[in-house]
Formats: sequence, structure tokens, C-alpha cells
Amino acid sequence: MSVLEDDAARRRFGTVTRVLLGVGVVAVLGCLAVANVAVQATWRAVDDGVRWEERPEGLVAAAVEPGTAGARAGVRPGDVLLAIDDEPVERHAHLRALLRGGADREAPLLYTVLRLRESQAYRMAVERTPAVSLPIYLGLAGVGLFGLLVGAAVRIRRPSHQATLHFFWLTVAFFGVFGFSFSGRLDRLDWVFFWADEVSVLLLAPLFLHFALVFPERSSGWMRRLGGIRVLPALYAPALLLGVAQAAAVLQADGSAAFTGTVETVWELQHLYLAGCIIGGLAAMVTALRRVTSVTARRQLRWVVSGAVLGGLPFTCAYAIPYALGFTPAAGLELTALPLALVPLAFASAIVQYRLRDVEVIVKRSLGYAAVVAAMATIYVALNLLWSEVVLEDSDGHDSLIALLTAAVVVLLAGPVKRAIQTLVDRAYYRDRFDYRRALVRFARDLNADLDLERLSERLVDQVSHSLGVDRVALLLSRDLPSEAATAPAGDFRPIRWIGFDRPLPLLSRASAIGRRLVAQHTALLDDPATILKYPGEEVAAWRDRGLYYFVPCIAKGSTIAAMALGRKESGGPLSSEDITLLGAVAGQVAMAVENGRLYGQLQSKARELDGMRQFSERVVDSLSDGLLVLDVDERVMRWNTRIQELYGVSRGDAVGARIDDLFDVDFVRRLRQALAETPARGVLYRVPLVSRHDPPRPLLVNAAAAPLQSPGGGQGGTTVIVEDITSRVQLEEQLQISEKMASVGLLAAGVAHEVNTPLTGISSFTQMLLDGADPDDPRTRLLEKIERQTFRAAKIVNGLLNLARPSDAKGPLDVNAVINDVLGLLEHQLETGNIRIRRMLAETPPVVYGIEFKIQQVFLNLFLNARDSMPAGGWLTISTRQADGRAVVEVGDTGTGIAAEHLSRIYDPFFTTKAAGRGTGLGLSITYGVIQEHHGTIECDSRPERGTRFRIRLPVADRRSGAVATGSG
Repeated sequence: MSVLEDDAARRRFGTVTRVLLGVGVVAVLGCLAVANVAVQATWRAVDDGVRWEERPEGLVAAAVEPGTAGARAGVRPGDVLLAIDDEPVERHAHLRALLRGGADREAPLLYTVLRLRESQAYRMAVERTPAVSLPIYLGLAGVGLFGLLVGAAVRIRRPSHQATLHFFWLTVAFFGVFGFSFSGRLDRLDWVFFWADEVSVLLLAPLFLHFALVFPERSSGWMRRLGGIRVLPALYAPALLLGVAQAAAVLQADGSAAFTGTVETVWELQHLYLAGCIIGGLAAMVTALRRVTSVTARRQLRWVVSGAVLGGLPFTCAYAIPYALGFTPAAGLELTALPLALVPLAFASAIVQYRLRDVEVIVKRSLGYAAVVAAMATIYVALNLLWSEVVLEDSDGHDSLIALLTAAVVVLLAGPVKRAIQTLVDRAYYRDRFDYRRALVRFARDLNADLDLERLSERLVDQVSHSLGVDRVALLLSRDLPSEAATAPAGDFRPIRWIGFDRPLPLLSRASAIGRRLVAQHTALLDDPATILKYPGEEVAAWRDRGLYYFVPCIAKGSTIAAMALGRKESGGPLSSEDITLLGAVAGQVAMAVENGRLYGQLQSKARELDGMRQFSERVVDSLSDGLLVLDVDERVMRWNTRIQELYGVSRGDAVGARIDDLFDVDFVRRLRQALAETPARGVLYRVPLVSRHDPPRPLLVNAAAAPLQSPGGGQGGTTVIVEDITSRVQLEEQLQISEKMASVGLLAAGVAHEVNTPLTGISSFTQMLLDGADPDDPRTRLLEKIERQTFRAAKIVNGLLNLARPSDAKGPLDVNAVINDVLGLLEHQLETGNIRIRRMLAETPPVVYGIEFKIQQVFLNLFLNARDSMPAGGWLTISTRQADGRAVVEVGDTGTGIAAEHLSRIYDPFFTTKAAGRGTGLGLSITYGVIQEHHGTIECDSRPERGTRFRIRLPVADRRSGAVATGSG
């Protein structure tokens, strides 16, 4: 425990020491600055602006700076200085002494010069000109002092941070450049000011470049990649060389032209070095902006770059670079150093991470305010010149009036000009987002026009995402049902719409720290260092992992009813305070729109519930297998279901509203009324004939039931009528009766065939006996041969009937051609009488299949009978067989009436038939399909109305050697 206490004590001691050291440095520098200001305020040195050189002929003017006292007095290069105030002058030291002695005089100095080219002496009055302008110096010293105080404050606030130490020494150098100025008094204190200024100028450049290379914290290996320890000496070496050169020049000061030229060259190189380091540092930070991945680091660099550009660029371009290149800056350009106060301020903001999200906003506002001030000044100057030169040509005596009028115009134009400039700056800053942001404001005002909460929320998240350029947006509601707003406690915030997420978002609990802040009607910012400590780390990490950093409450009627959750911008940058303010303005409109949308949603929900119940009852009614119609008290149709529409042939639109007398036959309506009169509770009619309204009309046989419909008041509100179609059922009953009769006839035919088979056998035997002894040339022989053929034919028919009556279910190889010929033999007479001709296209090598003979016979029998029924006026029946891909293919085609396209899908359904009543049971093709499936085959049908029908059957062929079924590829 004591070790920990000792470490803590040492850390506290180190912190206090660093703070005291910083305070001491600031105090010492402040005292020196005050002394320098006092010297500058009291010392009155005079500078004539002429560079004098000691030559054999005396002090000769080597150069005269334009605009100085010497230039105004008329001194020219080559003039020889003879005397000042009639006192001969021959040496530099004597000249400097006379200039210092004339500093306290009010009258100008009288120069006596000899112009050698004219061989004539001149007397010139040289006015007193202080070497330094006191107001300008005080302004620059104030800038330096401001920077020093900023650096000290940052160091005191974070004494253990390495960047603050570097920044502190940078501000010390910054202060030295602007706070110390050589007065020319040449005493010990003046030399302190001189060297403090020189050292500050020399150190400011490398310190700035060094800071630009290491701030914010980069990867630890970057210095090694740049050359390691050789980099830092390379940064500070030029400053050391320039300092040595300056010291050597000062130590060897002799007042000669060489000395003056050396000093001026060193000063020019110093300014050039300073400008180069500033530009190089800016370039390094701009390059780092593209490389660093941390959003915080990028924001810090933007602070530094923005402050350096806005503060240092005017001074660098207007003063430092021209001076370094040998040009004399115009008077007053020293004031371009005043914006340099922005440099330490921006650096300090970056180090302490002050409002990092608002870097661009602050820069934008600064540019906007500067542009407004410049515009107002330009307008003022232009109007002043206009009034003076054009309107009032003789402006003497009217200066006050001109100033008053100009100021009034400027005040009137200030508002519109400010708004116009702000709009231009915003448009330049936001670029494509500018119109989106304005559209978001308009969209928020128009939100109440949309009452659909789903559509409203979808439009809202999409508009916010596009307007602010954020990658994730979600809208969360605090209540599930609008009806709970006044009666039930509010629930957790439930996401109802989001964009940019791969999975649904969880609930935001009102009991959480973020939820409590939203309920308290405050915005929650999860990337603001000043407020993030208010929330638990786990909660912040959970929402940050989902990409959400901002929660804006939507407040209506004094409570938070919703919240907007947003992520960062698509570039990874945070939202600015302007963005948060814009969202806050939009959130109020969103809250009202959401509340209205929820109320409207409740009404819609109730309406959908009622509509669902109505549709359900309608579906129930429409799904009835019987026709249903509902009549009102005037016997007008109110409901007409789908079944009665199909059954009777009258559409719902034509039936609803019509009277029952106009829809049904008079006899049907009369019998229905009579049944209700006899049994008011339930009237029933059985087997009532009815003619439909189809085209052509269809005769129907129906059962009908009618019952009174109760009204909500308990009285009779109408009549419900149910109509049951029993036409098909009656026809089926008749078909079954016919089928039973046919079955009896079939049994009788089988018995008759058996009885007929015996005499046929006798006739055949006797005929063969007679043929054995008959003369071939005898005409009766041919008659006997005919009798024999007819007995064979009759025996074949009888055997076929017996096979059909007593089929065998044994499987075996079947000759398809033989089965087809056997069935055609049974139907030969019927086909001939129906004028149906047969076209046989049987394969020369009969296909052999493996199956049950009587079932295959049944298949062809059904197909041939259907073909016969489809050709009542006669036609062609075509049968073809072939073998392809291991399968026997049989095609049966006719030239009959064909099958309608809408019936093709139902031809294999049991009891489906298009034949008239009594002409078929609808089972033939159903049985055929079942037999084909049982034999592992397929059947297809191609048909066109009035063009005939073709059935195609494919059955696996049998292996002739083993009798097994051979599988083919088809």
C-alpha cells in the first residue's frame, strides 16, 4: 500500500513541478515583454532609411529604401554625407550617435550631402521616423501574449500529456517572435530583446514542423521509417546554422555594406525558413488527414489545419514570402500577423479535443463573418466614394452627412447581405447536401399532411439519411398503441423503421441512462467527450457497436413520444452542432406527425378489423357450395354469392338491387313465396325445375330453402334464400341406374356368349369335315369356306366377350398389335355402322409390353369408344404403333369434334364428361389413366375443337427373353 502511495505522491510532485515550471516561464517572459513594451514606448530612435557605406570619399548612400525619411528628403544612391546639423560625419559610429541624439528633437535633422555627379552640395531636412510603430508593436505583442497564455493554460490543464509540452514551447517561441522587438538602444537589455527575438524566430519554424509531424499520435514506427534519429536534427539544423551566421555577423559588426548585406540576407533566410516550415507542416498535416483512420485524429488535424491556414496564410503570403524574396512589404502589412492568434487557439482546441465535431462549422462561420465584414467595408467605401465623387462633387463640409448616409445604407443592407453570404457559404460547404438540408426542413413542415405512420416513418428515415449524409437512421416509438397515450404508462422505445442495418434493432429501455435522458427531453450524444461520462460504458459500447451515436427526442404535448437514432456520416465524421440543431427543429414536427399518424393508424386498425370481419363473412358466403341470395323487405337482392352467379348466369353487379321477380321465373318465385307462407320459419322446395340465364339457357333441377333474416331490432329485415343445384346428382343417379342395367346386360351377354360358343364349335367342326372331302372346284366348297371363316369370326367375338366378362389378372408379355386388333374386332360392326373408317399404321415388328391383358384391352376399348362418340357423322380412326427409346408408343387419333382447351385439364377426373345425359359416366378416361400409371407408362392428349383429338401412350417394352420390363431412356 505504501508503494502505491509513494508512486501517487511522486506523480503529484511531478505534476506540480511541471505546472510551476510553466507558470515560472510565463511569468519571466511576461516581465520581459512588459520591459520591452516600456522601452519601445519611451525610446525614440530615428531611422533615415538609407544604407551608408564607409568609402575613401566618406559615408556614401549605397541604397535608399522607398518611402523612408531619407527618400522623402531627396537622398539618392551615390550621395556623400558630409554633415548632420552642420556637424561633420565620417564614420558609422558617429552617424548612429547623431541619430540617437536627434531622437528627442522635434525639429528635423539637416543633412548636408555632396552629389558627386553634379559636384554640388545639398542641405536636406530629414524628418524623425521611429524605427518601430508603437500601435503595431502593441498589437503584435498582444497576439504573442495571447498565444503564450493559451499554451500555458493547456499545459496546466494536462501537465502529463506530451503534446501539451511540445505545444507550450511552440507558444513560447510564438510569443518571442511577436513579444520581443529590438529597439536600437544597444544596451544590455536591448541585446536580450534582440537575441530573444532571433532565437524565437529560428525555433518557431522547426517546432511547428516537428509538431505537425507528430500530432496527433501516429504509429510508433513512422519516425524509424523516415530515418529515425536523423530526422529531428535535419529539422533543427537550418535554425542552428542561421543562428550561428547571425551571431557571427553581429560579433563582427563594423557598419560596412558587407555587414549590412549579411544581416539582411540572414533575416531573409529566416523568413524563408519560417515560411517553408509552415507550408511543409501544413502539407504534412493535410497528407495525414488522408492517412489516419481515427475520426478523432482527423478532427484534431482539421482543427490544426484550419487554424494554421486561416491564421498563418495571410501573414505568410503578404509579408513573410515577399520579405524573404527581397521585396519590401507595404506599410501596415505587419497587421496580417494579427490572425496568427488563431493558430495557437486552434492547436489548443485540437489538443484538448474541444468541439471536434464543429471544426468545419466554426471555420464556415468564421469565413462567413469575415466575408460579411469585408462586404460591409467594401460597400461602405464604395458608397462613400460614390457620394463624394459623383453625387456631392464638392464634399467639403459634407463629410458628416456622407458618413451618416453611407452608414444608414450599410445598416439597411446588412441583413440581406448577411443572409446572401451565409447561403453562399452554406451552399459551398454542404454542396450537394445543401438542397437536401433545405428539403428536410420543408419535409418536416409537410409531415402532418401524411397520416400513414408506416409511409411517414419510411420517408423520414430516408430523407434524414440523404440530407445529413449519415449511414444509419432509425425511428423509435415510445408506445405501441396510440390509445395508450392518455391511459397507460409509456413503454420502451421500439424501433419501427430503420435504414443501414443488417439485423433488427433491440428495444431502448426507458430505465436505461440514454432512455432517461430522452424522457427528460434531452439529446444523447455518445461521441461527445464532455457528456459520454454520463452513461454506463457497457450501454455506450452496445449502441456504438450497432453504429448509433446520436439520440434526438421527439417531443409532443410535453412528453417524449419518439426518438430518432442516428449514426455517423458516411465519411465516418461526426454530426456537427448545426446538424443536431437541425434535427432538434425537425424532431418537433416529427413528434406531431408521429402522434397524428398513430391516431390515424388506430382508426385504420379498427377499420381494417371491421373490413377483415366483413371480408371474412363474404368469403364464408362466397365459399358456400350452394347459391345464396339475401333479399331486403322489398324483395330486392342485397347479397348474391359467387355460386349463385355461376349457377344462374347472372353477375353480382346485375343482380344486386334487382327484384326477385325480375330475376327468376314466375313459377319459381310463386312456389318460394308459397313455401314461406306455409312455413314462415323455413320454407323448403325439392326438385324444382329452373332455367338459367346463360347463353344458351341451361335446364336446372334445384332444391331451395328460404328463411327470414332478423334485423338488429328483432324484426324481419329480409329473407335469406339458399339454392342447391342437384342437376348433376340426379344425372349421376340416372347414370348409375343405367350402369347397373348395363352390368346386368353384360352378365347376360357373357352367359349368352358361353351358350353360343357350343353350337359355334359344332358348326365349325362339321364345316371342316365337309371341307376335307369337298371338291375344290365345286362351287359349294367356296360357300363352306365362307361358313368356316364366319364361324371363326363369331368364335373370336364370343371369346372376347368371355375374356371381358371373366378377366384374368395374370401378368405377362403382351403383343400390342394383337391386343389392338382384338379390340377392333369387337368394335368392327359398331364402327362400320357409324361410318367410321380405320387406318392401321402398326409396326412390322410388334412392340411387346409386360402387363395384364384385359386392362390393356380396357384402355384401347375406352379410347376407341370415345373416338366413335366424337365422330357422330363418321370420320377416320387412326391407330399407329412403334418402338422408340425402349418404350412402346401407341397413338390413337380421330377427326371428331375435339376437346375444348378449358376441359383438357379435367378429362382424367372421375365422373367428368361433356357428353349429354345418359351418354357416358365420365369414368372411361379416368380408368384409362389409372391403368397406364399402373403399367409405369404415360398418356398425353393433343386436341383442338373441330380438328380432332390424338392420344399418345408410352409403355415400357418387355424383354423378349426374360419377360421382364425393359427400361428405356424415354
